Amino acid sequence: MTYIIVSPCVDLKDAACVDVCPVDCIYEGDRQYFINPEECIDCAACEPVCPVTAIYSEDAVPAAEKESIELNKNFSYPS
Repeated sequence: MTYIIVSPCVDLKDAACVDVCPVDCIYEGDRQYFINPEECIDCAACEPVCPVTAIYSEDAVPAAEKESIELNKNFSYPS
């Protein structure tokens, strides 16, 4: 499982989540941040610092935000 950043982050990009991530698995996209599911260690450090409550564990993503799961998985993460 991984954590997913959902739509309240679009065009906000606060970066508090990036600062607390111990494995640097959060990457900046054009309009929001994305969490690399291959690198995320499920520590949840990012979730409480998000100022717009836009980070959820994958199994807790609200129904209205399910498309964010696919956006996260399909983001082009750097090698």
